[in-house]
Amino acid sequence: MEWLQNYFNFRIVGQYADVFVAGVGQTLWISALCLVLSLIIGTFLALARMSENPMIWRPVAGYIQFIRSTPLLIQIYIVYYGLPALLPRGYGDFFDETETGIIALTIHTAPYMGEIIRAGIGSVNRGQIEGALSVGMTPRQTLTNVTLPQAVSNVMPPLLGQTAVLIKDTSLLSIIAVFELMGAGLQMFSETVIATESYVTTAVCYLGIYAMMLVLSGIVQKKLGGSAWKAN
Repeated sequence: MEWLQNYFNFRIVGQYADVFVAGVGQTLWISALCLVLSLIIGTFLALARMSENPMIWRPVAGYIQFIRSTPLLIQIYIVYYGLPALLPRGYGDFFDETETGIIALTIHTAPYMGEIIRAGIGSVNRGQIEGALSVGMTPRQTLTNVTLPQAVSNVMPPLLGQTAVLIKDTSLLSIIAVFELMGAGLQMFSETVIATESYVTTAVCYLGIYAMMLVLSGIVQKKLGGSAWKAN
């Protein structure tokens, strides 16, 4: 342990513990809000993508392909600099950096969630849908009570995986001065000029969040899937 102390200054890390705790909290808050928004928007994208009307599914498909083919960093810059230009004069500062970052991350994540949900809807047994309609359920009731619950259960692993990606993607918001976990590491480095302690501590915090995600993933899978997960 003594040799490690010669290469890693735990005392300085301890002085910035409150900064990293605040950074972790901000990262989790931003990630949770983006997750909820992207799931809601992604559900509508999935349904629109499955529409037989080309006037509906073609623009959605184009949007999904655009997001998939461009880097998140570019998308953040486009939203950060482009959104104020789209607003009426005098409303350019209506959104602060954090709100802009949340919008950018949601725009980026929603198509991925939508494609995952669309795959889940496609995995639902057609006979169950027809059975629900035959007992008098409306298409909307069938969607909300039969199709979507099973679809979400079927694609829970990739949904959780995409959530983990979302949490890591929040680090890119530091380029527009959003304070989160990466911002905490950058703050420590700018004030101490000690790169190893700053970035290793940041990485360990991300690793801790990922470990929590793994535990949560196991709990959710057991709750939703039961023995069905083993069958898959």
